[in-house]
Amino acid sequence: MANHTPLSYLDPARPEPWASFIEQIDRVAPHLGHFSHWLETLKRPKRVLIVDVPIVRDDGSIAHYEGYRVQHNLSRGPGKGGVRFHPAVTLNEVMALAGWMTVKNAALGLPYGGAKGGVRIDPRAFSAAELERITRRYTSEIGIVIGPDKDIPAPDVGTNEQTMAWMMDTYSVNVGHTASGVVTGKPIALGGSLGRLEATGRGVYIAAREAGLRIGVPIAGARVAVQGFGNVGGVAARIFRENGAKIVALQDAQAAIANPNGIDITAALAHAAAHGSLADFFGAEPISDDDFWQSECEYFIPAALEGQVTPERARNLRTRIVVEGANGPTTPAADDVLQERDILVIPDVLANAGGVTVSYFEWVQDFSSFFWSEEEINARLESIMMKAFAAIWQAAQERKVSVRTAAFIIACQRVLAAREQRGLYP
Repeated sequence: MANHTPLSYLDPARPEPWASFIEQIDRVAPHLGHFSHWLETLKRPKRVLIVDVPIVRDDGSIAHYEGYRVQHNLSRGPGKGGVRFHPAVTLNEVMALAGWMTVKNAALGLPYGGAKGGVRIDPRAFSAAELERITRRYTSEIGIVIGPDKDIPAPDVGTNEQTMAWMMDTYSVNVGHTASGVVTGKPIALGGSLGRLEATGRGVYIAAREAGLRIGVPIAGARVAVQGFGNVGGVAARIFRENGAKIVALQDAQAAIANPNGIDITAALAHAAAHGSLADFFGAEPISDDDFWQSECEYFIPAALEGQVTPERARNLRTRIVVEGANGPTTPAADDVLQERDILVIPDVLANAGGVTVSYFEWVQDFSSFFWSEEEINARLESIMMKAFAAIWQAAQERKVSVRTAAFIIACQRVLAAREQRGLYP
């Protein structure tokens, strides 16, 4: 919109992925009615915290790392979003991820705003003891803005339940009492929720199934290609296989493999766990990255990092449905290409919302000190995902817009209604 001025603290020479988020927001402006009056709210994070994370390394040297916590919008509740340990973490990226969390939480009807955090490191380059020191120092530095009713971190790329255990313990020590609700994605022994580890991948499957039902692409017998074979991609691949699909291609950071007869996912998961990569997996042929992006399939699941589906790759994809397991994997320009080619995209803010939905369950269980069975968790997840999918799909049909735009319309209306009703202080 005309009154938007670029944020001075971002590098104009490296606009992505925040620029993609802003473009997605701009695309829904014509559909927001009088709420468009408040749209600038979504183009400015509420709070940005940049911290120094110094530690003593195992060799006795002192090293410093960049850490971030961004709270994009808190109009609908406390911040919620993961913490990423990755060498490419930047303020720009964390801001975009926080923005997508705002939209995701609102699209699903969860009582949260959007937040995200990260430390600019390659976790594979550190010992477990060093990772613990980084995590604890980072947690102490962002402790002024997080809390069970302020902002609740969770695992993301490069972090896991052990990271969350260290974060919870550090925060608890600093406040003087056990605060299990300060993070989600914790170990079960510390108040974690059953079903949380698999929730994002399970949600990807549910979203894919619901999309397939509506356009006549059944899961049983479908060919599936998955980019990213971590917690999201690996779990999604396994659940697709359990429901009769055939996983024909996989890609991780080190390798791409294919088997037109179907990859044994149980064996592939075991190989990746043992060797840290799909490289040299015996049950499939190695292929080039270009060949992977041209795999013939009914479902294509980008479940790695943002910005992976570029216009060039979108022109070459040979699939019916793209289901976004990662955050922000498709650029707006690539979205347009896919729409022109009549390839259905189920956006990240819907498709990968299973993780934050079960994080919500975990947070509720921590507050009540009453825990649900895994069957209850999965049933509630299915119910919320199906209800959100149906509402967003209906909005897309009625307004004749993409599923992504429909999700953004519903989410932005909810966030901006809360902003308007709360008013501006003072």
